[in-house]
Amino acid sequence: MENTLFVALSRQVTLRRQMDVVANNIANMNTTGFKGEKMMFVEHLVRSKSDENKLGDTLNYVRDIATVRDTTKGNISQTGNPLDLAITKEGYFAIETATGEQYTRNGRFQLDATGQLVNQSGHSVLSSTGQPFFFGPTDTNIVISGDGTVATENGSLGRLRVVQFDDELALKQSGGSLFKAETGNPPIDVEFPNVAQGALESSNVQPIIEMTRMIEVHRQYESVKSFIDREDERQKSMIRELSKTV
Repeated sequence: MENTLFVALSRQVTLRRQMDVVANNIANMNTTGFKGEKMMFVEHLVRSKSDENKLGDTLNYVRDIATVRDTTKGNISQTGNPLDLAITKEGYFAIETATGEQYTRNGRFQLDATGQLVNQSGHSVLSSTGQPFFFGPTDTNIVISGDGTVATENGSLGRLRVVQFDDELALKQSGGSLFKAETGNPPIDVEFPNVAQGALESSNVQPIIEMTRMIEVHRQYESVKSFIDREDERQKSMIRELSKTV
């Protein structure tokens, strides 16, 4: 009896975790460069010794073992802002943060009070030499070429650092659309990047699919809850009947 409830509870806990993942995807469906995530599950099948088990002849103990990032590219939308950048193929922009270099496909950049090119959190956008970009008061016409070269009417300022990874799924999300690279998975400079100026990559989350998934998870959660309630009542009834024979 305890096994039945324990297995049902394992499913309910997993559904709760899956709901958190789906809710996070929906919350970030308008976040530039965001990559949706999905759950990975594993089931342990155990032969039931009781013919009374309501789950039939097997018990499925469910565990969620990981979340997997969907690395497919989002749609590229034109904005007309010269500091909005999108990587149209593989790669990530390199960003200098207080905890070290991190990476993103969110190219919504801006200039800070000192004329430095930064992301929305104020972190420096790095060049291929590892240095930030600074623009002077007379640098009014900013042009960023398809290969990531940054120039103004006063000349070239360098080239954006665009990197890729042997194991893209091993990147760890550190907040927003920033990712960290773990030891053993170093960034590799992209020799010929494809950068589009005046454009942004949208989130790859598909709202209708995620909303449908949320509804289905909610239904499954309520179904398991109903089963647990029925099983609990069955056990109480059994105890009451047994107590009458004592």
